[in-house]
Amino acid sequence: MKSVNAATAIPAPLNRAPHLYADLADSVARLIERSTLRPGHRVPSVRRMAAQKGVSVSTVLQAYTRLEDSGYLEARPQSGYYVRPRLLDLAPEPRQAKPMARPSFVGVGDLAGEILASASDPTYVQFGAACPDPSLFPTQRLARLLSGVCRDDPALIGRYCLDPAHPPLAREIARRYLHAGAALDHDELVVTVGCAEAIHLGLRAVAHPGDTIALESPAYYGFLSTIQSLGLKALEIPVDPRSGICLEAARDALSGHKVKAMLVMPSFHNPLGTRMSDQTKERLYALLTEFDIPAIEDDIYGDLHFEGRRPKPLKAWDTDGRVILCGSFSKTLAPGFRVGWCAPGRYLERVRRLKFTTTVGTPVVLQKAITAFLRGGGYDHHLRSIRKAYRTQLDVFSESILRHFPAGTRLSRPQGGFVLWVEMPGGIDAIRLRRAALARKINLAPGPLFSVKDRYRNCLRINCGVPWTETVAEAVRTVGRLAASQLVESIGSVPSRLP
Repeated sequence: MKSVNAATAIPAPLNRAPHLYADLADSVARLIERSTLRPGHRVPSVRRMAAQKGVSVSTVLQAYTRLEDSGYLEARPQSGYYVRPRLLDLAPEPRQAKPMARPSFVGVGDLAGEILASASDPTYVQFGAACPDPSLFPTQRLARLLSGVCRDDPALIGRYCLDPAHPPLAREIARRYLHAGAALDHDELVVTVGCAEAIHLGLRAVAHPGDTIALESPAYYGFLSTIQSLGLKALEIPVDPRSGICLEAARDALSGHKVKAMLVMPSFHNPLGTRMSDQTKERLYALLTEFDIPAIEDDIYGDLHFEGRRPKPLKAWDTDGRVILCGSFSKTLAPGFRVGWCAPGRYLERVRRLKFTTTVGTPVVLQKAITAFLRGGGYDHHLRSIRKAYRTQLDVFSESILRHFPAGTRLSRPQGGFVLWVEMPGGIDAIRLRRAALARKINLAPGPLFSVKDRYRNCLRINCGVPWTETVAEAVRTVGRLAASQLVESIGSVPSRLP
């Protein structure tokens, strides 16, 4: 790694006692420049560093403030100081897509299936599917809780679950949403087989084959697959990488087309990681009311915020039951349990009937195990831990991508979750890049998967839910080299990378 430029360089240390803080700042900066401390890594606390170096707390504070001012560190409230991904300041964000002219039937094809098939093969580096690493979850504790549930009531294994929800779990979910600013009655919750079933039930409750669903673009390819399977049309609404759905484009779409419902991810959109502001959510709900259409809200990433309080769901503004709130424990606690939920509002009875005809019920043994975990305490502590891990991994991935991908690469700035949206220079074809990466045991999700109209040909979504290892680091470097090779074929050269 090159040293920092003159504009941000730390002055040479002086050996006099009044400048001990400069010596300390220099030594930490050198560790960062040599990649001993990587982006996202936490540096020792102020008191611990003071004890290690035999200096005062005020000396360490001065050193950390100097490093913060120079762009080496960032302070995170109630957490400490972390190595800052410096290259993000130099990289632009992805560009906003143009609105779709008209709705279209979806043709995702076999590519999504290929990505998911590769995701189950442990010999691949898993950048394609948004699947977190099992090491991030309290699997041993959940296994003990599940075993206890089965031991205490083994008859559960021999009975169908015929209830829409296990009431104690529904109460826990409702309690957590109350703290997030949305008052739900636990009796209105339907427990589902993951968030995917909740979305599926919501779409079936509000639309019929041939109807049009408006959704954000780029769009999670799972949404597009579901829309395709139900014979619905999709109408893409552009998303700003920083502020979320473009409300002006949404108004134009609703004015110009007969839209049956909107499918949105206000809290940490997949794949951009965008968080809608409360003002935008309020205006979006007013728009839904004006055009008298429902919304299906995917809140699966809502608990994975990096700053401040958990964002309110769109459901918090729902006064007439038109928002179908969907969520899951799959990204936060237990992917293998596939326990999700749906708060359907005015569509409750319809969703209950559809749930029964689709999967009858969600296994009570799994619902009871999660209830025991939630009631036993520790879930909030676990969330803090997993949020910290996701944020650190996003920082490390971001720095490495910007260092090893061709110049001109644009990168999202997720405010939560664990996926990155990478927009590469125009001469790169992400589907070709995926094929070349597969030959090297790297699974990628190319941009065209995230649109009805084969957009985003030069984009990738990168799963950062895998811990950073040398194997993962080499995979990022390999994808960068493959992208550069394509660019050479396309334009004859590769521009210089960021410093």
